[in-house]
Amino acid sequence: MRRKKFHTFPYALPEPVPAGTGEGVTGYQVTRTGGSRGTVVTDVGSTVHSDTGLEERTTYTWGPAGQPTSTNAFLDGNRYRTPDGSRFSGMHVIDMRMHMNFGDARNAFHNGKDSDDSYHDATYNVVYVDSHDYGPDKSSERYAGGTAAWAENMSLMWTFRGIPTLYYGSEIEFRAGRRIDCGPACPLASTGRAYYGDHLAGEVTASGFSRVDSATGAVATTLAQPLVAHVQRLNLIRRAVPALQTGQYSTEGITGEMAFKRRYTSGSTDSFALVTVTHGATFTGIPNGTYTDAVTGDTRVVGDGRLTVAAPGKGNLRVYVLGGTGRIDTAGPYLK
Repeated sequence: MRRKKFHTFPYALPEPVPAGTGEGVTGYQVTRTGGSRGTVVTDVGSTVHSDTGLEERTTYTWGPAGQPTSTNAFLDGNRYRTPDGSRFSGMHVIDMRMHMNFGDARNAFHNGKDSDDSYHDATYNVVYVDSHDYGPDKSSERYAGGTAAWAENMSLMWTFRGIPTLYYGSEIEFRAGRRIDCGPACPLASTGRAYYGDHLAGEVTASGFSRVDSATGAVATTLAQPLVAHVQRLNLIRRAVPALQTGQYSTEGITGEMAFKRRYTSGSTDSFALVTVTHGATFTGIPNGTYTDAVTGDTRVVGDGRLTVAAPGKGNLRVYVLGGTGRIDTAGPYLK
């Protein structure tokens, strides 16, 4: 493998050699981008030359360009704004800012929202706690904060902006606290990258999305774990409330540790929700109307633009949906 580095000015990638030409380049894969305000680094990896079979990694650095900002992830008051795609690069990103701060869900939330204007559209960020590379704070171990903390992390990821992602096995705290990888110094089976398939052995009968009717073998034990039930219900709630999927958000007029409002509007769909994770919250300046909590079924009629929610408890949450249809699924170990 060869590696090249280019410092390019002005602030754009040089025109690449087109794939499939006589130069022998069969394709490009952009594997990683990152940087800070003013300097951006893009790793354009796996450029494969058909004539030699060599793989060439090329890194481009350009700057200082000045960091543009975007409002695509944010509501305009309570109104959903039409996203501006005029400066979109064509790539969405993994959310390294939240990932690195997920030692604590509250810390991840505040760090995430404080930098969301630096993304083209943070509602498409891939959000996760740990991965095959790192745990939070760039640790070398898989996340080991405990079951209640995992429930809190999941409740935030499934309701806040972005695309929630679980590294395999996290739903049963698989290999929690284990070193993710140690190269040739130890067997892979002893690391956080160990084989997970044994936990999925057996048969499952499902009647629909996120609904398991029966299971046998090891997978039955896996499906009986509390975080599995937790993520199953979170899936059902997120799917039923469009605002939680690609809606924009705001914390304007809201007091609370992890509280926000979200809205998505498209055609005949207009979905508006108030969310608080773990802690209590007060929402002011919101649209009047009838709100129903997707977790408990509690209904509130708002006539003065104000709604107050008591603290639901660690890992629990409240999702008050304007014009909501009622409780979604039954109470579980954390959502109740």
